[in-house]
Amino acid sequence: MGPPRSCDDRSVTSTQQTPDSHGPGGHDGHGGPGGHGHDGGSGGGHGGGHGHSHAHSHGPAAPVSRHLRKVIAAVLIPFGAAVLIGLVVLWPGGAPAHERTGVGFDRQTEQGRVVAVEQVDCKDVNVAQVPPTGDTSTPEGREAVNSQRGQCAKATIEVASGPNKGRTFTEIVQPDAPRQLHDGQGVVVAYAPDAPHDLQYSVTDVNRKMPLAVLAGIFALVVVAVGRMRGVMALIALGASFLVLTLFILPAILQGSNPLVVAIVGASAIMLIALYLCHGLSARTSVAVLGTLISLLLIGLFGSLFIGWASLTGNTDDNTGLIHGLYPNIDMSGLLLASVIIGSLGVLDDVTVTQTSAVWELHQADPRMGPRALYRAGIRIGRDHIASVVNTLVLAYAGAALPLLLLFSIAQSSVGTVANSELVAEEIVRTLIGSIGLVASVPVTTALAALVVSADRPGADAQRPGRGGRRRRAK
Repeated sequence: MGPPRSCDDRSVTSTQQTPDSHGPGGHDGHGGPGGHGHDGGSGGGHGGGHGHSHAHSHGPAAPVSRHLRKVIAAVLIPFGAAVLIGLVVLWPGGAPAHERTGVGFDRQTEQGRVVAVEQVDCKDVNVAQVPPTGDTSTPEGREAVNSQRGQCAKATIEVASGPNKGRTFTEIVQPDAPRQLHDGQGVVVAYAPDAPHDLQYSVTDVNRKMPLAVLAGIFALVVVAVGRMRGVMALIALGASFLVLTLFILPAILQGSNPLVVAIVGASAIMLIALYLCHGLSARTSVAVLGTLISLLLIGLFGSLFIGWASLTGNTDDNTGLIHGLYPNIDMSGLLLASVIIGSLGVLDDVTVTQTSAVWELHQADPRMGPRALYRAGIRIGRDHIASVVNTLVLAYAGAALPLLLLFSIAQSSVGTVANSELVAEEIVRTLIGSIGLVASVPVTTALAALVVSADRPGADAQRPGRGGRRRRAK
């Protein structure tokens, strides 16, 4: 007979402390000859009594001994304490204030609403945009000439928030503009208080809060409907991760703290919250935490080495340039490394939890398997996982950079030229460093899980006085 199945370590402990709930045929709900009295709770076989309590587990975890729990706690408690100290020491008081530049996202915005849209002749509203020569050989010239043809939309926008709520202004929308406005549509307007009165407001985007809120609600319903209580805990962990990101990581970097240190502390906090909330406070989850931590350190080491070696500055587009202009003390290459660590964390959690669970299940199926046999069986499962996870990560980054890759394709640049440009090299380094950490997490976590679960001796606790083992034999 293998060890009894349970929800987690806590349920095993409670079972061991209530010997009366077991049938007299055997220990921990296992009956005597011919009986098992397990999970189904149908009794201890021929021994008569009722099996141990019904455990509605989301994923069975093998029990662990008190000694092994102490060993795991001796490793994780100092780590958790270090993360807590790091949060306290680096905790920011909020994002530092700065004077708005009015560029990109650094603009004061208000809510607005389209109250009227009328069609007007483009020639009447775009006279100043025609090039003096009428040259259409350049994209700018063709765009200017096209703006003189057809019907343009003249939208009247009402400001719906801010000190000038109720004020209206007009916005001209070209016929070939990618974003058209319609009556009643919510929009986001930029406010420039230092500009002339008629030019203080302009439409910068549409208001997408409602469709995004509906989509988020559908996502939450699907997660809860399929995952039930585990899904609820996953949503709570997701919210906690978002809070750590917005309340700690981003403001701490803006305040000038080392981005790498902030990312490691923040990612560790997210990892502890997410894994223990979603998978319970058990030895199996603790092994996954250790495997994730080692992999994160490996990603940080390789990332620091190759980002410096490849001379990646992290300042490659308008947004990073604006950040560097507003906060010149921020280490942009460190910010790039921090993004690699945080971006790899989610997939790392998946890999380490899957490998730990696989080893635990293998041990439960055959408790006689030693650490080497468990490792060999677990790594075979991990190899199948590696191929799909690495492909997922590469395609995710490629999809995000698809418009950039399309531009290089239009320019007919060679593969070497494209890969050598900092924009693409940054994504290549990000992808490969993350993939190295993911691949390494499989043998690391599998080895840890195999050593932990094979070294465990849960029966030793049952033999101690007061644990019910001797009392049951006395019966």
